[in-house]
Amino acid sequence: MRILFDSQELKYKTPFGTLSQGELCTLNIHIPCSVQATKVECVLDYEDGRPGVVAELTKARTEGAYDIFSGSFSMEDPGLYFYYFRIYKPTDSFRLFKYGHDTNMEAGDRWQLTCTPKDFVTPDWAKGAVFYQIFPDRFCKVGAPDLTGKLEPYTVHENWNDEVHWRPNEKGEVLNNDFFGGNFRGITEKMDYIADLGATIIYLNPISKCFSNHRYDTADYKTPDPMLGTIEDFKALCDAAHERGIKVILDGVYSHTGSDSPYFQSACQSPDSPYYSWYTFYEYPNRYNSWWGFETLPTVNKLDPAFMDYIIDAEDSVVAHWLGLGADGFRLDVVDELPDAFVLRLKNRIRQIRPDALLVGEVWEDASNKISYNIRRRYFVDGALDSCMNYPFRNAILHFVKGWDNGLNFKETVMAIAENYPPQVLSCNMNLLGTHDTPRILTALVDDFEGSREEYAVRKLSCEERSLAEQRLLMASFLQFTLPGAPSIYYADEAGIEGHKDPFNRRTYPWGQEDQDLLAHFKKLGALRKELAALRLGDIHFFCWDGKKLGFSRCLNSEKVNVYVNASDTPWETPDEQVLFGHNADGHTLSPMGFCITKEA
Repeated sequence: MRILFDSQELKYKTPFGTLSQGELCTLNIHIPCSVQATKVECVLDYEDGRPGVVAELTKARTEGAYDIFSGSFSMEDPGLYFYYFRIYKPTDSFRLFKYGHDTNMEAGDRWQLTCTPKDFVTPDWAKGAVFYQIFPDRFCKVGAPDLTGKLEPYTVHENWNDEVHWRPNEKGEVLNNDFFGGNFRGITEKMDYIADLGATIIYLNPISKCFSNHRYDTADYKTPDPMLGTIEDFKALCDAAHERGIKVILDGVYSHTGSDSPYFQSACQSPDSPYYSWYTFYEYPNRYNSWWGFETLPTVNKLDPAFMDYIIDAEDSVVAHWLGLGADGFRLDVVDELPDAFVLRLKNRIRQIRPDALLVGEVWEDASNKISYNIRRRYFVDGALDSCMNYPFRNAILHFVKGWDNGLNFKETVMAIAENYPPQVLSCNMNLLGTHDTPRILTALVDDFEGSREEYAVRKLSCEERSLAEQRLLMASFLQFTLPGAPSIYYADEAGIEGHKDPFNRRTYPWGQEDQDLLAHFKKLGALRKELAALRLGDIHFFCWDGKKLGFSRCLNSEKVNVYVNASDTPWETPDEQVLFGHNADGHTLSPMGFCITKEA
């Protein structure tokens, strides 16, 4: 007989997941009577190994062949903790560690427990929201672009449906300097379209004046790129969004600037420049620290007082400037490269300006225990990030839908994130399938080809591949919209465009050529999520994760819905429940690649 403890089950640990400062946690461990245990200690250490808390568990009762030891404790210091048990017998003791969902004596892993600040709250409007991500140059164009002061060289496409430029120049450089003219007015004109998808948050890739089309090479933090429009155009966009209950968040690019920016050019001209301290020069002015070796992206010293003042602290700082114009928050680009002190200071500042401002971080792994540049990050234990880009969920969905996982890995990934993330963060998490940094989801679902840009440029899905990709996308998006968090649609994924890696994942929205079936599907998902509060805010409980079948429930107070997904090659008979939405579902029979959401009668 084994010692029983599973941190994800309420009969062993309450509450589920993370703790808040001072919140009581109760543990129950089931030990075979034959062990003759006399006492149990739960030993919680800080993540760096320093002693934290030792909680004593005493025998509460006996159930059958098991003695139940129970005890409670609370944490006064926010932090990331790891724990194990020490079990005492009449003559000796031993340690008990985690072994998957089982336990093991003297060898294994420790359980993780995060304690967050008592005052850590996230915006209610972001909980269970639907994001719509827009790459501004490629979404919609209204009117001719303003090229005044545009950094050269550049190209403006005359045809909206042209292929993106991907060939390097004579120096072997890919400049990303071709533009299609998408702008603020175009987004504003399509605001009803965005609202019809059920979107409640628009996330804009960078909008500041820059050389490139991706605009991550900031030239002027406080000025919108003239090609996108004026400050008044941006304010009109925000007003149109707010009138429809849609928030707007901006990309915060604070790891580096563009080499063409006035900041860097001034620093290169004189060590007396007010921007000189922003940068690190090795051989002034020609050799300097740059982002991943890209000389066009000089890295900034994030904790430099002058830089922090300009971005965060000044009365008209960058974040204050954009919040004042109508933005509702920020997504921090490469947040792993921003010091914790910078992130927390920025968070406190935007909350000072706007108490319900949202801060999202670009993190590709589990953000609760992320180690970046040999430093354990404090995103949650400092209450810094409200939301993260949820790439772990994306990977789990793709692996399941593509048949690489029978369901176990999906369940394990979802429950690990649910357990490790504070609930107020989990409900705001940006659950994505595609972004400007990934292949288009239709392509990713069927084509794992790795090759050159020349090969990517001519690669297109066959009719058979396209049909399979669409079937998989129906299922993938259904999972995306039924999991905890805030699903995020990358512009034009709902319209069915294809494309491999950058720049082929940044083609223009195909207005008038949308895949109407896919588009209708996404609109139904948006409506379903709006209708069912349990999908937006409910807990998740799995009841099936095997045989390429998934079953889980979402529960909020008295509302409970069940989700069934069949990626196997055989039909699945589901219980006799009211079907609210389904695909490839005949009554209560789910065909292969079928899915449905139900409510118990």
